[in-house]
Amino acid sequence: MRCPDLFKISALLGALAATAAASASANNDGHVPRQAGGCNVRTFATGLPAAAKVERVEHVSAGGTFGEPLTDLMYPIPPTNLPELCAVIIAVASSPVSVYRFGIFLPTQWSGRFLAVGNGGFGGGINWLDMGAAVQQGFAVISTDTGHNSTTTDTSWALGHPEMKTDWGWRALHGSVELGKALVRVFYSRPISYSYYSGCSTGGRQGLKETQISPDSFDGVLVGAAAWYTNHLNTWVCKIASYNWPADDPKHIDWETLPLIGIEITRQCDGVDGVTDGIISSPEQCNIDYNALRCNTSDNAPSNFSSSTSCLNDAQVETLRSVYNGYVLDATGEQVAQGYLPGSEFQLYTVLNYSDASPYGVGYVGDFVLNNPNFEASQYNDSILRLAERLDPGNATADDYNLTTFRDRGGKMLLYHGAADGLVPPTAAGTYYDRAVNATSDGNVTAARDFFRRLEIPGMKHCALSSVSAPWAIGGASQAAVLGNDTYSVPGFADSQHDVLLALIDWVEKGIPIDQVVATTWNNETDASSGVLRQRPICTYPQTAHWDGKGNVDEATSWSCSTEPSHGAGSTTGPSYASLFPIVMGAFIVLSSI
Repeated sequence: MRCPDLFKISALLGALAATAAASASANNDGHVPRQAGGCNVRTFATGLPAAAKVERVEHVSAGGTFGEPLTDLMYPIPPTNLPELCAVIIAVASSPVSVYRFGIFLPTQWSGRFLAVGNGGFGGGINWLDMGAAVQQGFAVISTDTGHNSTTTDTSWALGHPEMKTDWGWRALHGSVELGKALVRVFYSRPISYSYYSGCSTGGRQGLKETQISPDSFDGVLVGAAAWYTNHLNTWVCKIASYNWPADDPKHIDWETLPLIGIEITRQCDGVDGVTDGIISSPEQCNIDYNALRCNTSDNAPSNFSSSTSCLNDAQVETLRSVYNGYVLDATGEQVAQGYLPGSEFQLYTVLNYSDASPYGVGYVGDFVLNNPNFEASQYNDSILRLAERLDPGNATADDYNLTTFRDRGGKMLLYHGAADGLVPPTAAGTYYDRAVNATSDGNVTAARDFFRRLEIPGMKHCALSSVSAPWAIGGASQAAVLGNDTYSVPGFADSQHDVLLALIDWVEKGIPIDQVVATTWNNETDASSGVLRQRPICTYPQTAHWDGKGNVDEATSWSCSTEPSHGAGSTTGPSYASLFPIVMGAFIVLSSI
């Protein structure tokens, strides 16, 4: 264990935990809804540790709203149409020079379940939207601001502030979970039945980290697109800039070319799974034909792309190849970070940045590792990776693979990742899973599946959405927020067959393992009222979805999960590659929540 402050936090919470336990033992019938009369400062201030204070308590009537729209830079949009609840904000001094805050939603009609939701990027702010979605499902839910207030790419707050880095790295979430649970028990005067976690991106990393340092925090953990390898991932993103910049170098690939490259890669890789439907479902099995990307003015050009004005020169081809190959050390050729998969091109603008090196890389190196606000991508070299490994600013990297204690106490974990993720490589999920299986189950995937499973979602980008109209909505973190600020679960499909959080609940509480979850997308992928466009089962590894060869490929019943290899390309009703252009350009956006 590398987090000695855990002992300080445990001591800090001792008095409140005792108060909660006494209160719970006095009233533990579990049937009477909590009345709004207890929603006041006195309820939460009683027994609160000296380092913590109640900042705000407010009763929210059914149909109401709550948030911090004027001050929360990361999550300024508040949830609406809430059920009746008590909203609380607590501030905790984590050191003499740092403070984190967390919010709690306590519904009047409580299921007995506790949920912590994660954050995104380097952003600081209480994630009210994900809290709003969760409280609709009966959870008492918390979110931390990670100890600062900023947007997702802003790292300036970290410069010269090691305590704030520690809050972001692990301490704010851990303290919020511990204190939040105690306050939930005090408010309801009864124990928590089950505790869960849901987060994506940085939120995925937070969930893994909390499970590693405190295996008894959660009974079920839902981890999406986890940016877990902090000291390798963010330096890798900085390294990518050395492949692609400066902009006047022949090797530079302009970000506006990426969707066109994506269309050509989709043409090449789509049918590898046996179905030509506009979705790359087996990206790891696709061997990219770089000649079809290289400029060719002959009559025998291998592709429309190669004869277009957007074609790549030899140096640009090598830039793209490097992105797929991953972070390779210049001196030894050792791969130290995973590359991106075919299909990620539509979102690679997040690392092959618009007009400069990605802030996810440069900001991390400059403000976290070097404490140098003047750092530029051109100064990057591989020694910075080794420095990042030694320092691991904020102790953020979640690279403890031994989950034995979590497993032995009955915990369940599900890892999911979009195969078309252009920010956090989906190969990172497979790497963590394989290492955890080796450390926890001696490499036996079958044994590991008793407590730990993973999903790879074809065509899904970072945490949500798709550039190729692939089904993506599974009830994952921040997905409801994409659909609206009064949305929860998967609209129209709020059940454990379609909502992965509900499936996790069934696994934890009923012993029903997750073999698949049906993903959904709509005619307008951000408007669930526009009608279902596609549904498809997403199978837990090592199984994959296979078409029955005759049914409608857009209907989940035409697919089944199997470990059998795919055979040949089938005829389907998928979009033509020419029609993909307006689709992908219309979806060419950055989610502020990642």
